[in-house]
Amino acid sequence: MPGPEGDKSQEPTPHRRQKAREEGQVAKSQDLGSATILLIGLLVLMALGGRLIEFLGAFTTQQLGAVPNLSIDAEGAVNAFHGVVAPLSRHLLPIMGALLLAAVAVNVFQVGFLFLPAKLAPDLTRLDPIKGVGRLVSLRNVVRLLFGIFKIAVIASVAYASLYGERDVILGLTGRTVPQAAYYLVHILLWTSIKIAVALLILALLDFAFQKWKHEQDLRMTPQEVREEMKNLEGNPVVLARRRQVQRELAKQRLEGAVPKADVVVTNPTELAVAIQYEPATMAAPVVVAKGAGVLARRIRQLALQQGIPLVERKPLARALYREVDINQPVPEDKYAAVAEVLAYVYQLKGKTISGAG
Repeated sequence: MPGPEGDKSQEPTPHRRQKAREEGQVAKSQDLGSATILLIGLLVLMALGGRLIEFLGAFTTQQLGAVPNLSIDAEGAVNAFHGVVAPLSRHLLPIMGALLLAAVAVNVFQVGFLFLPAKLAPDLTRLDPIKGVGRLVSLRNVVRLLFGIFKIAVIASVAYASLYGERDVILGLTGRTVPQAAYYLVHILLWTSIKIAVALLILALLDFAFQKWKHEQDLRMTPQEVREEMKNLEGNPVVLARRRQVQRELAKQRLEGAVPKADVVVTNPTELAVAIQYEPATMAAPVVVAKGAGVLARRIRQLALQQGIPLVERKPLARALYREVDINQPVPEDKYAAVAEVLAYVYQLKGKTISGAG
């Protein structure tokens, strides 16, 4: 039994998913593409195949019934070629275009837009006979073999069930004319093929669901792999911790120089602290000289108490100033009234006036 560190119990990270995608490791079912193209092709043939058959029949009748031209020059050959290609293209291009769109759509549905030119380069490692034998006898190929046998059984069952229900009509075709018999045979073969294609499409969707599940299982990570990835992406945890500590020290030093300038500290009351300075003679509006959350908020309150700066609890105002105003930036106009109220209260405590406030 694998230990906790060897158990793939963690969901794959976005980086793991992106890396696998860049390497071409995506959930994809080859059967889904084949079944979809087969079904779309049959439906298109049912819709557009009649005109194609009429054209081929008329062309065959014309060629077999006309007097053969045994001597033809280059111009006549070109004209004959264009006389065949142009009308034949009008019938074939819509069918081929529909198949092309179906092939593109089913691949985009499975993997999205994915361009991997590196996959076009030759991979000499795949020529290794030992690895080749290993791939042939792998569990994945054994499962695909069994699934292929199951598909053959499903195709045979669907075809048998479709044709068995028409056995009396098929046996009675000898009493019909050749066009009637041909029309019926084409009709029954097309519908039997469509039934088979639908059955294959259902199996392909199940296979696609299995491939997605298997892909997710393959991408899962052990706790050690998650830690290693985080270390590679963000750096050494020890260095990161030291960097954060230095940043906190620098922030505290800035607070020690900024907070004593403040006239009041607006609090949340414990989570946030915003220090505000206002000099009516030199400032058009009050200015936020310091702000902080958590540890920094506690430090701001400590410095304010040491300097005798009043602490005023105004939860909505503290949240708004902390969120909207940067350090050393003036208070926005829509907060003037609330800040003026706080300053008026503080100035009243100090026996000062707030005349000249914006």
